[in-house]
Amino acid sequence: MIDSKKYLVAFIITAAIFGTAIFASNILTGKKLEDVRDIENRVALDILSSETQFSLLAETSCRDIGPGFLSKELGPLGERLSYAEDQKGFNDADVDSLKRSYFLLEIKDYLLMKQLALKCNVKSTFILYFYSSEDDRCEDCEKMGYVLTALRDKYPDLRVYSFDYDYDLGAIKTLISINKVKDRLPALIINGVPYYGFKTVEELEKNVPALKKLQTATTTPAR
Repeated sequence: MIDSKKYLVAFIITAAIFGTAIFASNILTGKKLEDVRDIENRVALDILSSETQFSLLAETSCRDIGPGFLSKELGPLGERLSYAEDQKGFNDADVDSLKRSYFLLEIKDYLLMKQLALKCNVKSTFILYFYSSEDDRCEDCEKMGYVLTALRDKYPDLRVYSFDYDYDLGAIKTLISINKVKDRLPALIINGVPYYGFKTVEELEKNVPALKKLQTATTTPAR
């Protein structure tokens, strides 16, 4: 009889611990999903903002447009996306939706900045970076991302746009087709010229004409 009571008490305690763990897990998962929903709402607002800015800038004088007028929005969005991808418990569909929104915003920004550069006769440098998030698909892609981050920090006016080569999005497929990007990752398209494989900062500065000009402009003292 005593043993039966012990087993009953042990069972009740175990069940309570198990139930508490499940409850806490559900709360945490719900909070993470809520965070993703919040991120998605912000992305949607940023896309709306970019579309509105596009209309406004069509009527704006070139002297009123500073460097990185719209691109500054992309950094925080990229950070939110990286956070969502790295956290366990996020719904894959939510992260996928966030990636889709981010890639579309990047393309919108790229097209807008190209038009502004043409309109205002500004010699801008654009880098389209194609990587893969699939396992064992591109061993050097992560390292290439760090190189591009270093370049962007060194040259604030440099515009870098990153895209998952294998991502199922029509706009990315069209971008790949227009630029004739080969399936050799990592791949960089710098002002329309392709570069394949991992490259260091020094190699890019040495071999890419557009970056040579940026390097010269940075090191040449203003008169």
